[in-house]
Amino acid sequence: MRRRTAAALAGLIPLALSTLLSTSASATGTAHARAVPLTELTVVSEQVASGLRRPIAITGLPDGRMLIAEKEGTVRAYHPDTGLTAGPVLDLTARIESADNERGLLGITPAPDFARTGMLYVSYTSRPAGALTLARLPIGAPERLQVLLTQDHAEYGNHNGGQVAFGRDGYLYWSTGDGGYANDPYKSGQDLGTLLGKIVRIDVSRACGVTPYCVPGSNPFVRTTGARPEIWLYGLRNPWRFSVDPADNSLWIGDVGQGLVEEVDHVRPWQGGANLGWSCKEGTPIFDASQCKAGVQYVDPVFEYEHYMTEGCSVTGGVVYRGTRTPEARGTYIASDYCNTLAFAVRPTAGGGYETATIGTFPTQPTAFGTDTQGEVYVLSDYPGWLSRVRFERVVPPSAAVRR
Repeated sequence: MRRRTAAALAGLIPLALSTLLSTSASATGTAHARAVPLTELTVVSEQVASGLRRPIAITGLPDGRMLIAEKEGTVRAYHPDTGLTAGPVLDLTARIESADNERGLLGITPAPDFARTGMLYVSYTSRPAGALTLARLPIGAPERLQVLLTQDHAEYGNHNGGQVAFGRDGYLYWSTGDGGYANDPYKSGQDLGTLLGKIVRIDVSRACGVTPYCVPGSNPFVRTTGARPEIWLYGLRNPWRFSVDPADNSLWIGDVGQGLVEEVDHVRPWQGGANLGWSCKEGTPIFDASQCKAGVQYVDPVFEYEHYMTEGCSVTGGVVYRGTRTPEARGTYIASDYCNTLAFAVRPTAGGGYETATIGTFPTQPTAFGTDTQGEVYVLSDYPGWLSRVRFERVVPPSAAVRR
């Protein structure tokens, strides 16, 4: 996550990747009901709550509530029938180091059995030195917080990652940044001996010895000497926001770039161990040739855009729409940028490629996307402190309107 003041953009700006139009089924084999080309969709945002203090992460609960993490360590609840709670439903400020712009309470997700246990999983930068921390606790009992996993991150305050999410496989996924500053100072992106610059996958349903979690035997590096077995993916710079597509358990990752390219990666369940390139590559361009190794296979992003083309600064990874209100948009991944607020849409095609388009804009300074239990989309806005509901609308092409 990086922050800059964004200039207002007039109209839509062409994306760095070409748009491949397709109305057929996605590459997963799941048909898009009444699918239309992305260029015939637009997003519309409706503000439903305000007064949040730097809202930074959002997740849905089985009872219809949305939990919203505020950077300093408080959690508020929103329900479409009753609105935003006046005060926090959870307060972790005593544990959290939030002095730096990118430190704080960074991620929150309910356990798969939340309806029975009330258990939440959170990620944050902990006091006193900003260590990346993954923990769990019952929503009504913060004194019972249990730390599961930590990664030292003391020297620089930026690039903390922080997303947490459960996959359809029941495992917990957690993203971490590369250690901060710039240029991958610790060369951690390509280093399997550290959790920095990675996405981790662990089994939190059981403990293994004194460790309060287990490493799945199918993790790619469990038998690699010198590697952290918790690693699922590597070669990331700052995967500030990723999401799991509930339809196929694939990961969609918004990885914040250095200064040229912002990228979105799509990683299928069978691609565990994928190397996403940083800091050999920034998106598809070579960034640091000394970090590139002969014979290593890098997984390129499915979408990228350059700052100078869009006045962007930091990609905000989004979610795949699986709701019911707009069948034409099902299977569409939407994301944005903190500075330009453009609505980026990406969708797999039957031929194995991706169709992309810009389909409007989101409210200012989008920090996170989330979905409710019905699969409908919400977006947070940072300093304004807004929560907005997102819906899709069909846009009739001018040529089609003339024919009618």
